[in-house]
Amino acid sequence: MTDLRVVDVAEAQLDSVWEVRIRSFGPGGDRDEWRKTALRFIADGRYLGVVDGDQLVAAARIWPFEQWWGGRRVPLGGVAGVVVAPEYRGQGVGSLLMRGVLQRCVEKGYPLTALYPATTVLYRHLGYEFAGGRYKFSFQAADLRTLGGKGTAVRKASRADAELFLQLAGKSHETRRSNGPLIWPTSEIESWLEDEDNFAYVADDGFVVYNWSDGNLAVDELVAGSEETARALWATVGSGASIARTVHAYCPPFDPIHLLAEHEAEGDARINRWMLRLVDAPTAIAGRGFPEGVVLEADLRIDDPELPTNTGDWHLSVVDGVGRLTPSEPSSDALRLGPRGLAALYAGTPLTALRGAGLAAGGAATADSALDAVFGGATPYMLDYF
Repeated sequence: MTDLRVVDVAEAQLDSVWEVRIRSFGPGGDRDEWRKTALRFIADGRYLGVVDGDQLVAAARIWPFEQWWGGRRVPLGGVAGVVVAPEYRGQGVGSLLMRGVLQRCVEKGYPLTALYPATTVLYRHLGYEFAGGRYKFSFQAADLRTLGGKGTAVRKASRADAELFLQLAGKSHETRRSNGPLIWPTSEIESWLEDEDNFAYVADDGFVVYNWSDGNLAVDELVAGSEETARALWATVGSGASIARTVHAYCPPFDPIHLLAEHEAEGDARINRWMLRLVDAPTAIAGRGFPEGVVLEADLRIDDPELPTNTGDWHLSVVDGVGRLTPSEPSSDALRLGPRGLAALYAGTPLTALRGAGLAAGGAATADSALDAVFGGATPYMLDYF
């Protein structure tokens, strides 16, 4: 393997990518639909591969997302479909591919990148760390049916409502100062609303998208700007209680439904954890929202072997909900972080946990509580698996 190199995947290589994908994830999926999606990634330079000579042996694609942090939108490259041919695993091919992905995220201007890991070893080695979860709760459908909200007008949604959905979700996440939810391209939302397997309803200040799942119902997303709208939309889903005993719902652990439903969610809540990495630390800090009224001045020393532009001495300033990370002189009071510690801090992991895991060291004795206050907030979560 002397001729391994990272390349942009070409249309002629998609059959090879599909073969490696089947060997990596097993059979399944619609090949024609997968190919149509892959061509969009290729056209925008967001599909990368590794070749050995002329043979494609690994591939990954990058979704063009934005992500909410502190109630503000930050561009994010969502890494998905990472596959390596079985005979090339354990030989550094995955690391080579992901280094190419990181560089492409730099070129595309994504200050953040995230993924759902099949293995943590590879991604931690390259600076990713756990930042949040995708939570799936199960409720009794009959409970939801009786929540009320009958005075709220709810109508069936269509493809034409895609922009309205984005506006309603944006207003909700800004108000809640959400951490973690993704903003998908409008074309993807239009596609979901066209899918006859999805049931979408909209009110003046909210919407719901749900579908059938093995004889039960599953809520992909429910946004409500008021109690009455929340009751009306959940009751719409619960109206299927004569057929479906259970409603599975992807929502954060602090969603109002946990306070509205008469019975507690079932005890088998499922969590898929996702990992985050800062690609451009100053831009990621500048894009993130911070609590109003909290002021912080702190020195950081970042050591990022994969992305040297993040490495150095920095001064972190947070005032009036806005953060700035600027180059500074070395300080004996600097908090020392690698890319994993920086990602975890950005996502609100307490300094005591970072220190206990060896991901943070040094720093002024009084700074930890201030950093926790600045980066803390709502539990980071995603609703989507990509």
